[in-house]
Amino acid sequence: MAIVKRFEELMIWQKARELCQDVYRITHYELFSKDYKLRDQINASSGSVMDNIAEGYERNGNKEFVQFLYIAKGSCGETRSQLYRAFDRKYIHQPEFEALLAKAEFLSKSIMNFIQYLKKSEVIGTKFKT
Repeated sequence: MAIVKRFEELMIWQKARELCQDVYRITHYELFSKDYKLRDQINASSGSVMDNIAEGYERNGNKEFVQFLYIAKGSCGETRSQLYRAFDRKYIHQPEFEALLAKAEFLSKSIMNFIQYLKKSEVIGTKFKT
């Protein structure tokens, strides 16, 4: 794996950003936009995925990064659950729901794969360089 110099280069952060943008877009649909609590919750949880990836990366240590990646993965699961609520309330149609769900599931698996990679890595983080 090439050395990543900025969190923006991480594929998982890029995919989290895409999911966050998609969620924001659907929350502007007429019915969805009026369900203030769910709208705000799903925007917060989808934003939390990308934010925790970024924050963990900026800690410059793999142990902390992994901890934040687990939080990001949890937020991704929360976003998936909220997508079900939006679908059940008929705020989004089935094809869009399925596409967003697939994106969120792929992202969750990708985060887990990256966690496993970091746990096996010999590199422990830039803050530990002498």
